[in-house]
Amino acid sequence: MNIKIAGACTAALALAGCATYSSPEAGKFNPEDFGEANRMTYAAMVVDPDPEYDAPMEGDAELAADAVTAYREGDVDEPEQNSGGGLSFGN
Repeated sequence: MNIKIAGACTAALALAGCATYSSPEAGKFNPEDFGEANRMTYAAMVVDPDPEYDAPMEGDAELAADAVTAYREGDVDEPEQNSGGGLSFGN
C-alpha cells in the first residue's frame, strides 16, 4: 500500500512540473517579459518594416553552417567569466 501512495505522490509531483507558461491559469504571454532586445527589434520593425539598403547584405553561409555544427558538437570556446559579479564595460 505504501508503494502505491509513494508512486501516486511521485506521479503528482512530476505532473505538477509539466505546467506550461501559456496555461489558462498563467494567462497569455506578457510582451514585457521578453526584455530590451525584443523591444528594440520591434521598434526597428515599426520604424521601417521594409528597409532598403545601399549595398546588398553580405554573409557567409558556409561559415554560419560551420558555427552551427561546432555549437551542436560542443566544440565552442566558453566565454570568459568576469569576477566580481558587477557590470563590465569593455573589460
